[in-house]
Amino acid sequence: MDFMKLVFATGNPGKLREAAEILGEGFELVTPAEVGITEEIPETGSTLRANSLQKADYIYNKTGLDCFADDSGLEVDLLGGAPGVETARYAGPQRDADANMTKLLGEMARREKEAAMARTNGMTTAKATRSARFRTSVTLIVGGQHHFFDGVMEGRIAQERAGEGGFGYDPVFIPEGYNLTNAQLGEEVKNTISHRGKALRAMADYLRG
Repeated sequence: MDFMKLVFATGNPGKLREAAEILGEGFELVTPAEVGITEEIPETGSTLRANSLQKADYIYNKTGLDCFADDSGLEVDLLGGAPGVETARYAGPQRDADANMTKLLGEMARREKEAAMARTNGMTTAKATRSARFRTSVTLIVGGQHHFFDGVMEGRIAQERAGEGGFGYDPVFIPEGYNLTNAQLGEEVKNTISHRGKALRAMADYLRG
């Protein structure tokens, strides 16, 4: 069986494993380090698509190889759509998942407390909601041509962490229609419903077509 070789712009082993499982047979994924890119790839865009495009262009311009990049963000309604494009760096440039979740839960608790106090004082305020969504934007470059694929997963933020699986914010995100976090659902279920899964399956369908 012939395999299509693609450079995936990530150094995150969790994302690499997830992408390989979602794409399935017929694709060989390699990391930037495996093709000689060991420096940090720039990611300075103001939107998810701008970041995924910037990363894919960087790899293609350096190597000339077919590649793809994604940028994903968590939007929490109570926080006005934050952390958004800063999702991975929410608690600082170190990209610490545990610190990110600690900050997220703390900020939400603070906003909920403020809303409750306002109502106690007779002020009219919208009811605090824990609704949230993950978005992903994938840029694929094949033969120098750009293609874009997007995915969304609706859900809500849990009151506390739960589960040992997944990565990133998975222990605090409960997808719509479930009562377990992504980290509790297991990768097979998560990959079926996730934002990244939807975008990567659309990319795979395009490539196979």
